[in-house]
Parts: sequence; C-alpha cells; structure tokens
Amino acid sequence: MTPQTPAFTTVYTKIEQITKATCSLRAQGISNEEMALIDGRPAQVVKMQGDLVTLQVFSGTQGIGTDVDVVFLGEPPMLKVGPDLSGRFLNAYGRPIDGGPELEGKKVEIGGPSVNPVRRQQPSELISTGIAGIDLNNTLVTGQKIPFFADPDQPFNQVMANVALRAGADRIILGGMGLSNDDYLYYRRIFEDAGVLEKITCFINTNDDPPVERLLVPDMSLAAAEYFACEKKEKVLVLLTDMTLFCDALSIVSNRMDQIPSKDSMPGALYSDLAKIYEKAVQFKEGSITIIAVTTLSGGDITHAIPDNTGYITEGQLFLRRNTDIAKVIVDPFRSLSRLKQLVIGKRTREDHPQVMNAGVRLYADAAYAKTKQENGFDLSDYDERTLRFGLEYGRELLAIDVNVDIEAMLDTAWKLFSKHFKKEELGIKEELIKKYWQENGTDSVQ
Repeated sequence: MTPQTPAFTTVYTKIEQITKATCSLRAQGISNEEMALIDGRPAQVVKMQGDLVTLQVFSGTQGIGTDVDVVFLGEPPMLKVGPDLSGRFLNAYGRPIDGGPELEGKKVEIGGPSVNPVRRQQPSELISTGIAGIDLNNTLVTGQKIPFFADPDQPFNQVMANVALRAGADRIILGGMGLSNDDYLYYRRIFEDAGVLEKITCFINTNDDPPVERLLVPDMSLAAAEYFACEKKEKVLVLLTDMTLFCDALSIVSNRMDQIPSKDSMPGALYSDLAKIYEKAVQFKEGSITIIAVTTLSGGDITHAIPDNTGYITEGQLFLRRNTDIAKVIVDPFRSLSRLKQLVIGKRTREDHPQVMNAGVRLYADAAYAKTKQENGFDLSDYDERTLRFGLEYGRELLAIDVNVDIEAMLDTAWKLFSKHFKKEELGIKEELIKKYWQENGTDSVQ
C-alpha cells in the first residue's frame, strides 16, 4: 500500500534528470521532505535548489520515463495516532498489513526533533525484561537507549519477542526492518497466541519490500511511541530490529546519489542519522520511551562503522554469545554493560542486588580463568574445580536467554548457586546480607 493521492492536485509531467535513486524536476510551492508519487511510486523530497526539486524514489527509478506523472502530496510522511494503533501490524507508511481497517486518528509528522531537554527527567524507574542475563547484570532504566549486538545467525528475534511478552512496560512498539516473512509471521503468531496484541503495535518492512522503505520504520515507531508516552502517559518500550539493515538502506541511498562514502561504505552523516533515532529515548514526569535496538555484527566486527557509532550514542550495550559449554545463547556478562543500572539496582530492586551482581560476575570470571588453565594443561585447585561447576550452572540458570523469571527469583537462584559451590568468605558480600539471604540447600555445599 502506498500513500493516497489527494484530489485537485497539480500533476507534473516533465522530469529533467533521473539517477539510480532520484528524479529531479521543476516545481513550485514544494516543501522539504514532502511526499510524492512518481508514476505511482512513493517518493520524498530530499533536496531543493530554487525551483529544482530532487526526490528520492523508495523503490528505485528503474522503468521511470521523463514524461511520467508526478504528484506532490502536500505533506511529509505522516502517521495517524489514536486508540486504533493498538494491536495493529502496519507497513513503513503506517498502512495496515493485517487485513484490518485503515487507521483513524490525528495526523502527526514523523521524524521530528528529539525532546526539549527542559522536559526530560532523570531516569529513575526500572524496566524489567524478564530475561535474567539482562535484569540481573545489566538492568535497564526507563528512558534508556541500548543496543543488542549479535551475529546474524543468533536468535535475536526470539529475544526481542520474549522481551515484548515479558517487559514491565505499558506499551510495546516493534519496528521490524528487513524481516524475513518467517520472522514476521513468528512475531504475529507469538503475540496472538500470548494474547498480548492490545499492548503491541508493529511497523514491519520485510525483505520483499523495497529496502529504502526501512528508513521510515524507526520514525513511524517513535511517532507512535511519543503519542502513547506524551498523551497517554504510558511507559513505552520501542524494539527496533535490525538497525544494521536500516544503515544499509542509508548506504544504498547515499551511494545512488553519488555521495562520497565514509568508513565501511557508510554515509558521512551516519552518526547524526542514528542519533536522531536514539535520542528519542526519554523519561518524562509521567510516561517514558525506552529503546532496545538490535545491531547485527558482520563477522563479529565491533569496530565496523555501525556498531562503532552506535556505541558512542547509546548508554551501554548487550552482547549475545553462543556458549558451547552449555549449548545455549547467553547475554555475555563481560561485554555487556548498562551504564544506568546504578540508578535502580538496590533502590527499585532488592537491597542485595548490587553485591549479588558483582559477586556473580567475578566468580564467573574466575571460572573462565580456570577453564583457560584447564585447556592449557595446568593443574586445577579445589577452588578452580568449584568455579568451573559454578560457571556452567550460572550460565545455564542465569545467563541463558531462555531463562525468564522475575528479579527476586534471579537473586534467589544466585544465592542458591553461591551456597552450593563456595564458602561465605569467598563471596566478598557484606556479612549482614549473607546472614539474611544465605541458603544452606546445595548438595555440594562447601562448609
């Protein structure tokens, strides 16, 4: 579905220049970023020099002649916001793809500026995901922006679906870019089967759709998020997947417009293009927008321009890694970091959370060191043996992405593992917390 043509509009029929991605013509009374239809294909104004207007054609210019009809729609990309957004699957233009009726509501422009700093509040509310590897070690805060770094073959869509189902949020907005049809249908099925459609809105671009249309998806998603956060005072979680495919679409447009590429063939404005999206994350006095975005890595290369620029903008990162020892994908505690977690752990969570988190990661690091000694043929101490056993159980019960429990259960599980494999004095946890939470229930408990 494409944008609708308004009645009584001027039709232009003389295109002066055509490139792989753009068409240029003379026109009057046109505004920047205005939408248009060129021979029925959606396009957008990207450059104006006097009355010479250049439009980016989303599906490409192949087959377009110089005498085709060009109709300007009189407005930039818009989204109709209102109660009708609940439970809907929409395309990159905000039009239904779920067989439901057209949206009704107030039209709002997408892609506007980020929130005035005067309206921003200090992030202070916990937003749980239900995934132990995040909530225990890398707790998220409302108004935070954070990426998931993952290899393309890792089950990041499964993780995002689980977050959508279990997150402590009033509203979930999913922006899918370049999804396979299988992944799109997976999201639809899992949301419908779980009976949570009423709190979810999805904007979907599949790999059958023109890649350049992906550029609209984050702005559509965030326009919907701003409606629910600002007008409905809701705690909104925006899930974007995959930002690497979004950046690839930016690169396609940049290259077709013969712009000089920057690092890794990305456009020179990549940082600004990403910051414009991520800076929409905000905590209001009432309501908030939190952003979790998947960024897939090419060959695990964290120095690529996309993750490199993302890391400068966001407040930490979450790494997915396949742990061959337990045959599961885990949230890597060594490479993951939530820079805002100190604002909520031990304040919005149980008092022992900070020390349990630190002790668990330290002991898991000791297990990794013991494994290195073992692989290199060194003798292992009794402590090394215990840390190895702890590392396997810690990964299986608290780091694996399929562990979905509340934070108190995560903390209780950690205490159970501590008492099973270590002495109290080996934990480095305050004595008053040990007296309160220590569990003498492990079969291998060390006295």
